[in-house]
Amino acid sequence: MAREPERDRETPRRRALLDALRDAGTPLGVTEIAERVGIHPNTARFHLDALVTQGAVEREREESSGPGRPRTVYAPRRGMDRGGKRGYQLLARILLSQLASTGPDAEPAAMETGRLWGRHLIDPAPPFHQVNHSEAVERVSGLLAELGFDPAVDGGDGEAPPSIRLRHCPFLELAEEFQEILCPLHLGMLQGALAELRAPVAATRLEPFAQPEVCLAHLTSVPVA
Repeated sequence: MAREPERDRETPRRRALLDALRDAGTPLGVTEIAERVGIHPNTARFHLDALVTQGAVEREREESSGPGRPRTVYAPRRGMDRGGKRGYQLLARILLSQLASTGPDAEPAAMETGRLWGRHLIDPAPPFHQVNHSEAVERVSGLLAELGFDPAVDGGDGEAPPSIRLRHCPFLELAEEFQEILCPLHLGMLQGALAELRAPVAATRLEPFAQPEVCLAHLTSVPVA
């Protein structure tokens, strides 16, 4: 029989500690918490420290009313529990389906959104600095890498810009379902980033699944204003 993953065994313990702190209504020391949950104080301290790191619990020094060191006590952090399951993919699907329902306006709206975010996500070039072909491709490739696209630059010789292979899509399942929106959004993001750099390169086309394992971003040279 396979061993239960350590994190799966720890989650109920930490939940019990957190519930005990919430039920107490006042900060508790390690020994008090351990007694309420029925575990050893050292075990309680270990999991309380983890809860502090996760931001679920606050640790503080209790003001001493007599001689001796002040006692360390723990209390639940105010606000909604930040643990538990997230549903960001569902949220993305809801928003994408609403955009898709707008019909012919969906693709240009997605592309324009991508352009705006591409300008926002890339660091602009310094004043009086002209970004050349190779730097522009390197900068946008670095941005794509940060976003999880695992880019690989193909070709590019002298003044001819290369294409960029995207070997991973961080939104793969959504892209398969809403390709007509997400791919234009990604193309717009590339266009916005290159425009922000004032680069002599533009992204002209994004070819989804050009090969079974990659999408392909096509680039071209453009005059600099």
